[in-house]
Amino acid sequence: QVQLVESGGGLVQAGGSLRLSCAASGGTFSNYTMGWFGQAPGKEREFVAVSNWSGGSRYYGDSVKGRFTISRDNAKITVYLQMNSLKPEDTAVFYCAAARVRSYSDTYYYASTSSYNYWGQGTQVTVSS
Repeated sequence: QVQLVESGGGLVQAGGSLRLSCAASGGTFSNYTMGWFGQAPGKEREFVAVSNWSGGSRYYGDSVKGRFTISRDNAKITVYLQMNSLKPEDTAVFYCAAARVRSYSDTYYYASTSSYNYWGQGTQVTVSS
């Protein structure tokens, strides 16, 4: 059973930066596609970013392109989300997720919560104006 633990959330002013981390255990990390999703109050969980097993293919949601960067360190079994130029509308609980495939190349799959097998507990990010 894979366990995912997020950290790095907090309160930041608009225009600031945060780096989220997601540490994995219990599985072969390098075999998994890793994703980040955000859920704002009263809204559905929304795709933010995804990385294939090697980090060689990465995709982003439209609202975060050019501001957020996903990366992974397979030796440290950790995936990161660098969040720059944060906006109040980025406020959400951010979840890390793992899928038991090495890569998704189709938006239909990598942007869908149902494509992921394991989830972390989430970390709160609050951006003040």
